[in-house]
Amino acid sequence: MRFGVLPVLTDDTVDPGKGFGTYPHDNMKTPSIPLEGDLENTDNMGNTAVIRNGDVQVMSAVTGIRLAEYNRGKEQLVWFLQMRVLPIKRDVTPRYDQVPLKAGKRHNTPQQSRSPNASEKGVWIHQNAWFHLGSFDKDFRATHDLKDKRNDMHVFVFIGDSTGNGIALNQRDGLGVQKAPTLNFTANSEGGQVLLMEVLITLP
Repeated sequence: MRFGVLPVLTDDTVDPGKGFGTYPHDNMKTPSIPLEGDLENTDNMGNTAVIRNGDVQVMSAVTGIRLAEYNRGKEQLVWFLQMRVLPIKRDVTPRYDQVPLKAGKRHNTPQQSRSPNASEKGVWIHQNAWFHLGSFDKDFRATHDLKDKRNDMHVFVFIGDSTGNGIALNQRDGLGVQKAPTLNFTANSEGGQVLLMEVLITLP
């Protein structure tokens, strides 16, 4: 809950045939990452999109947008991460952007999934923020430097155990790292997976 311009990170599972009914969004960027299964979302403007396992999506929502999310599968659970990011500019044109990411590209290296620039890898958002996914072998050590020294970093461990800047992290732990330009990361279990989120603590 609330780390600068990242007010919410949700870690959700949805049973087959179930979902979340319509709920409002107010000037939020909403990145979504399915980790298992495929997630369908619809909005009150008539848009429908399916985010498949391996894809990342961002939705730019203004006041009045209402979104619903469903698992249309009959057998497989859907597990997904979703973030809310406060934008630099309010009331922008609503937008969906979705790209596939190859899981192999994040093996023992942070894979960029979001950035503030359309020319960079991943999807772009209206905020000075970079998100990376990583999957690491046991005892692998990694160093991640901030893209922008004005930012701070939030780390979420969604599989396995790890250590971030000397602090032990178990599965589903989060760590806020402030006033430190570098994250030193060690995977303490095989196949550990993390989400690194670099964001501003205050809006400019």
